[in-house]
Amino acid sequence: MSLFKQLKYIGPGLVIAATGIGAGDLVAASVGGANFGYVILWSALIGATLKYALNEGVARWQLDSGLSIIEGWRQHFPGWVSILFLIYLLVWSFVVGAALSGACGLAAHAIFPFLSVPVWGIIQAIVALFLITFFKYSLFEKIMKLLIGFMFALVIITTIISQPDWLQVFKGIIIPTIPSGSIWLILGIIGGVGGSVTILSYGYWIKEKGWNKSSYMSRVKIDLSVAYILTALFGIAVMVIAADVKPEAISGNNMVLSLAEKIGETTGKTGEWIFLLGFWGAVFSSMLGVWNGIPFLFADFMKARQNKLQIKLHSKTEKQTYKRNYRLFLIYLSLLPLVFLFFQKPVWIIIIYAVTGSLFMPFLAFTLYWLNNKKNKSLKNPTSINVLLWIAFLLFVVLMLFKLYEML
Repeated sequence: MSLFKQLKYIGPGLVIAATGIGAGDLVAASVGGANFGYVILWSALIGATLKYALNEGVARWQLDSGLSIIEGWRQHFPGWVSILFLIYLLVWSFVVGAALSGACGLAAHAIFPFLSVPVWGIIQAIVALFLITFFKYSLFEKIMKLLIGFMFALVIITTIISQPDWLQVFKGIIIPTIPSGSIWLILGIIGGVGGSVTILSYGYWIKEKGWNKSSYMSRVKIDLSVAYILTALFGIAVMVIAADVKPEAISGNNMVLSLAEKIGETTGKTGEWIFLLGFWGAVFSSMLGVWNGIPFLFADFMKARQNKLQIKLHSKTEKQTYKRNYRLFLIYLSLLPLVFLFFQKPVWIIIIYAVTGSLFMPFLAFTLYWLNNKKNKSLKNPTSINVLLWIAFLLFVVLMLFKLYEML
């Protein structure tokens, strides 16, 4: 099949891109651009490349083995590994659910201030819950394609309006430079670009798409390549936009709003509104993607546990149980964290989230390397992917140690 025909089928990659590009990416990229200008633009490109390798590994394992990555963990690793992941998933979902609701509320309040941030957050969480509950994957994918097209176009327009020094932009992309005092911020940008746990959702979205055989691997590569090119360009564009903004202007809880105001000073009110709409598109698409994809992980965990315990269910009952577990976790993810919009996050939840979160990415990189090289039959990792997975593993180990050191 020609490349042009292959491009017509892309979809899950755009969904993963729209999900992975969220408020965290905007904040990290904005801080990076404001502090170091164009010279660290390359970090967004490196981050997107490493996340491509991780996501490609998830798809490679599933297309070859016929098992999800969670089923792979249950089958080939000690049981405590999956239990630790479940604990992490529960805490991660609670914290991220609250963060996404708050970010969506902040974005909507900035555009339409007649409702408060918590009220806007609750409204959008419920709208997202409704869309995911009652509409099939095909419509969800179309909505996500529209949202990523919308936010990508607005961020690129804002970049052009800001009139950057294009020669310096290209130099910052292709010539890696590490200014004094920038190393941890660069590592944070590389680690934050393109999501974390949401990477695992890609396996379920390609399954929904009907990509279930090793012959679909070439389509997956094209799909993910488009996704992470867009992810890299988005991160680069945000850093370019923030490059002319003073670092102190984007500090504090409302840094995105402060950044929008500073953009408005150079581009006018139109530029400010375009950036805010793009920010809303980024965070709401992340909410939709998380609401749709993450419950699959819980439902799949429960299914894998049932298989491990050799509990036999009728196929119809098994499907009903899977759907029930999916919906229960969707409610947990979308509604329970809303209490965080009115109260401070408990310190113990943040500590568990930070510790378990720092362990997840190196664990994922290692297990994808091991499973795809040792257990796959026809789709073993090529050398290039193995190299990228080891780079990702080492990078995320360094970030893990740094995060744990900060907490001491």
